[in-house]
Amino acid sequence: MTATPTPGPTPRSAPESAPGAAPGAAPAPAPLRSELLRTLVTRGYVHQCTDLGALDTAAASGQITGYIGFDATADSLHVGSLVQIMLLRHMQRAGHRPIVLMGGGTTKVGDPSGRDKGRQLLSQQRIESNIAGIRRVFERFLDFEGSGAALMVDNSDWLDALHYIPFLREYGRHFSVNRMLGFESVKLRLDREQPLSFLEFNYMVLQAYDFLELGRRYDCRLQMGGSDQWGNIVCGVELGRRATGLDLYGLTSPLITLASGAKMGKTAAGAVWLNPDRFSPYEYWQHWRNTEDADVGRFLRLFTELPLDETARLEALEGAEINEAKKILATEATALCHGREAAREAAETARRTFEGEAGTEPPGSHGDRPVVAPAGLPTIEVPRARLDGGVPVYDLMREAGLVRSNSEARRLIRGGGARVNDKPVRDETGTVGPGDLSAEGAIKLSAGRKRHALVRLSGRRAAGERARARQSDP
Repeated sequence: MTATPTPGPTPRSAPESAPGAAPGAAPAPAPLRSELLRTLVTRGYVHQCTDLGALDTAAASGQITGYIGFDATADSLHVGSLVQIMLLRHMQRAGHRPIVLMGGGTTKVGDPSGRDKGRQLLSQQRIESNIAGIRRVFERFLDFEGSGAALMVDNSDWLDALHYIPFLREYGRHFSVNRMLGFESVKLRLDREQPLSFLEFNYMVLQAYDFLELGRRYDCRLQMGGSDQWGNIVCGVELGRRATGLDLYGLTSPLITLASGAKMGKTAAGAVWLNPDRFSPYEYWQHWRNTEDADVGRFLRLFTELPLDETARLEALEGAEINEAKKILATEATALCHGREAAREAAETARRTFEGEAGTEPPGSHGDRPVVAPAGLPTIEVPRARLDGGVPVYDLMREAGLVRSNSEARRLIRGGGARVNDKPVRDETGTVGPGDLSAEGAIKLSAGRKRHALVRLSGRRAAGERARARQSDP
């Protein structure tokens, strides 16, 4: 959802015209002085800024502290949050201090931005568990130790201690309900005649107070977020000015959509999670490998740290050569999220799965028995007793995350897109059993040509049976 300008400070956006623009175009802005803003603008991270020139001056004059807030609605973030994570990473790389603000308090309220209905309210125990999972994501992107260390802060530290009446008297007078009703996050729900609870309506007030509190505690001067957060961010900038005289800045990133117009971060099987227990490094690598041609250059700039001249070279590749650029994108993005070794393993798994080993037969052509799929594929385990009874293919495909539901799996089978051990599944009620296990004790499932998973026996008995199978393999 692209944010529309809202009442308040006039947004001064990123440069809109390059040198040499046609006569009559807006004059080119002064060159940016700070490494941080030059990086963010040239790589495509900036959509709106409350005062780009003043923020650039501050960032060029010394270290600044900036933050982005993340509510703890799940135990991992997904690719839809990756632009925000990269903003914080670039901040730290440019010598500034990033703060990850966990919404331990605001998660109890629920952000209405971009939502058609209210979020499910979570227990305190669930929120704390989710925060622990999200921290594991950030530990791979940010450095929380040493000089210039990033901070992770929980807004429940101050929100839980607020007294309602004193808070309203002190800060409620700085908010206009008329203006709040005009913010996109509120208008969306009201225009669709969908209920917006008073609890959710308070969210932007609490987010604004977060900015004020971070300014007081950590000298934080910058809040960043997606374009749908513009109204909430402007509220925080104004509250800081009115309540304490703080000079605060807001910056938003553009909504990232695919060249097809689809929203980024989802696949046919669900969200692209950033924690490996939710979405394996191989699946993550494959997600980026499947990028549309028109998105390659933009995603190289946003989701890798390759130099801009290299991203330009890769973006210019055409025909079959663009696939090499996609592999580089997949490897570099996976290395940031899961580490260089996991990225190499994922790339090798993909090469063996789709290209085969040099000098060997292609997958599925090894006599009457399919070639064993590489071990790096996503894997689920099933008990031997269950496999003995025959397990429907559609069940396994759903459990492996290749589809979202049994009905989707049945449609895939009817359409000829499902395979077991590289052989098409013709019967939508078909089952697999022990006889489908390879010599290595695995069954390979495929949804289309690019998405695969393995089924293995669970427990010690499975290891013994695989060892016996290898001994009897001619």
